[in-house]
Amino acid sequence: MAATAKAILKSPAIKPLTKRKAWAALKALHKTVHALHLRKLFDDDPKRGEKFTAEALGIYLDYSKNRITDKTLKLLLDLAKESGLRERIDAMFRGEKLNITENRAVLHVALRAPKDETILVDGKNVVPEVHAVLDQMTAFCNRVRCGEWKGHTGKRIRNVINIGIGGSDLGPVMAYEALKHYSTTASAA
Repeated sequence: MAATAKAILKSPAIKPLTKRKAWAALKALHKTVHALHLRKLFDDDPKRGEKFTAEALGIYLDYSKNRITDKTLKLLLDLAKESGLRERIDAMFRGEKLNITENRAVLHVALRAPKDETILVDGKNVVPEVHAVLDQMTAFCNRVRCGEWKGHTGKRIRNVINIGIGGSDLGPVMAYEALKHYSTTASAA
């Protein structure tokens, strides 16, 4: 039987981050690698530029130019295991209430789920509701882009300003920066 979200989050087996063995090992490793020059790391491992990369879905990640070693990766994986990451991911996909501040499920997976997917929260499939809101957002954006939705002056909206604080601003900024070159609207319209 799967553990509940509260049990996962409040498990006495999961210590605070800085008290975990893998964290202490990473901290100790940092003392030995922080001063290493990248040239030395590449000289010592000619395949570093291939080994410390990942590619999926058209995205290429090159993390070889960081002071990371095979031992660093092992310790990061150990930290994930010691932190119960797999259990938390599974609980998220089960729709368990991982947001203990608001006592609700985190719906990141529902936002990305295909319309025919089923994600149950309290016995109810939330995917149709999520997609209904996503469809409304798409329709609104399309109305703004084509000029159908006007600003308070009755003129076409040409600029959108996002105001956010802390982490709430990071997602929109990242999305804007990543997608701005794919916009199909004319900025001079």
